[in-house]
Amino acid sequence: MPPEPFVPASTTPLQDYLDGPAPGATDDHLVVPRSLAQSMPLRWQQVFVGLLADLHDAYGHLPWPDYMVVPSRWELLVDLDEEQLAAAGYVADLGPDGQLEYRNSADEVVPDPENHRVLAPVADPLPPASGGRIEPRPAAPL
Repeated sequence: MPPEPFVPASTTPLQDYLDGPAPGATDDHLVVPRSLAQSMPLRWQQVFVGLLADLHDAYGHLPWPDYMVVPSRWELLVDLDEEQLAAAGYVADLGPDGQLEYRNSADEVVPDPENHRVLAPVADPLPPASGGRIEPRPAAPL
């Protein structure tokens, strides 16, 4: 049997990982819940701090903004309350025929609100950093 051909490791491992279904990852940002990171084992935290320090050292010259992280989920438009609708840029009101209609921020009627999903704010299901240590649970074996 001939040997397996050499396949080099990816040159973009972080991108490869985050392009998959990774909790806290969006197209442009990665959110790491502080309460969970602070609950990881000591050695993990030491390595992570080193990595963050390297990142901040390499890009500290850029004008970093402050970020406001809002816990959100993809929800059906018809399942949102008035506050969630407003935060997602939508309103619900009675249309000329007396039926409830949904409008987007451009004041356009959403044609199929029962199947239209939007990213809407939700209560944060993760404990705050002030809540103390959260015991990590090992991943299930493969």
